[in-house]
Amino acid sequence: MEPIKILSVDDEMDLELLLTQYFRRKIRKGEYEFFFAHNGVEALTMLLKQKDIDIILSDINMPEMDGLTLLTKINEMQNPALKCIMVSAYGDMGNIRSAMNNGAFDFATKPIDLDDLSITIEKAIEQISFIKQSQQEHTQLESLKTDLAVAGEIQQAILPRIFPPFPDVEDQLDLSALMIPAKDVGGDFYDFFRIDNDHIGMVVADVSGKGVPAAIFMAVSRTVIRTIGLQGDTPGRCLTQSNEMLSKESVKSMFVTVFYAIYNVRTGELRYCNGGHNNPYILRTNGDVQALTGITNCIVGVVDDYEYQDNLTTLNIGDTLVLYTDGVNEAFNPAFEEYGDSRLENALQQQKGKDCKQLTEALLEDVRTFAAGAPQSDDITIMSLKRKA
Repeated sequence: MEPIKILSVDDEMDLELLLTQYFRRKIRKGEYEFFFAHNGVEALTMLLKQKDIDIILSDINMPEMDGLTLLTKINEMQNPALKCIMVSAYGDMGNIRSAMNNGAFDFATKPIDLDDLSITIEKAIEQISFIKQSQQEHTQLESLKTDLAVAGEIQQAILPRIFPPFPDVEDQLDLSALMIPAKDVGGDFYDFFRIDNDHIGMVVADVSGKGVPAAIFMAVSRTVIRTIGLQGDTPGRCLTQSNEMLSKESVKSMFVTVFYAIYNVRTGELRYCNGGHNNPYILRTNGDVQALTGITNCIVGVVDDYEYQDNLTTLNIGDTLVLYTDGVNEAFNPAFEEYGDSRLENALQQQKGKDCKQLTEALLEDVRTFAAGAPQSDDITIMSLKRKA
């Protein structure tokens, strides 16, 4: 443990002997370390050399620079962990009051009662320890915030962000997606990848929980589903295998809801598997909005030996598939009203004829308008795919 460093500033030379004698045991034990100056100028010079002084014991009346001027200079250093104890004659209450009004921690009167001074120093040490601990915690918090910000950037970077993603079939499909975390890092993710010339895999998922644990499980889940999905098996088989892996790796009963589909670029066929996720919607060319229902399977990462089942549908030319997480329909406004499925369906009806980027951004804006400044309670993910030909 580092000693408490005390700087005594006084033009009376005998005070140095008095302090070192009275506190000799603490000095020998390494609890206190004393430094001495004889006026304010010497004290400032000492502070430049010893930047870790904890307590200044300063006389008020001194030559060259008095104690009140020194106190002003110390205040300019803006070090809340540096405590000043001012010393003056018993009857000099005007200067003592000025010192206290200008930030002195406490005062002592001459002749100094060393027993009382010892108690005052101990009180100052308690304050200094509290302030230093608070400063350390603040530094750690700032470091954590920086780490979380970097983690958030990394998380966004691993999600596909180039649109349109498949230039060679741009005349056949349009695709866009976004993910807005509620905190620095999120548990939602989306993904899409080319399986072969005709088939594209599409994933939207929502990990249970929030913050760093959800973000880590999100990264693991995305990697597992993508790796298995790229092998080209059906969505049901992909989620069955993913579930086996994730249920073994799950910590604290974490799970993920997943909607995984394979889209045939040439025919518009959509084979999909819903692992406990929100039902997507199809926005038809005439403006009708239809929920994409079918077999809803178990959430992923909880039950071993579960066989996930596929569903099959077809997108007609001009139809748009809209996938989302519950950060959309479960958004709240300041009155604690929920955005809900009806508002979502009405908002989608207004997007007839728009491309996928316009649709996803408009839907996000509609949710934010409804929320009216209320804090975002959950991650928001939206992905849309439109069959163009």
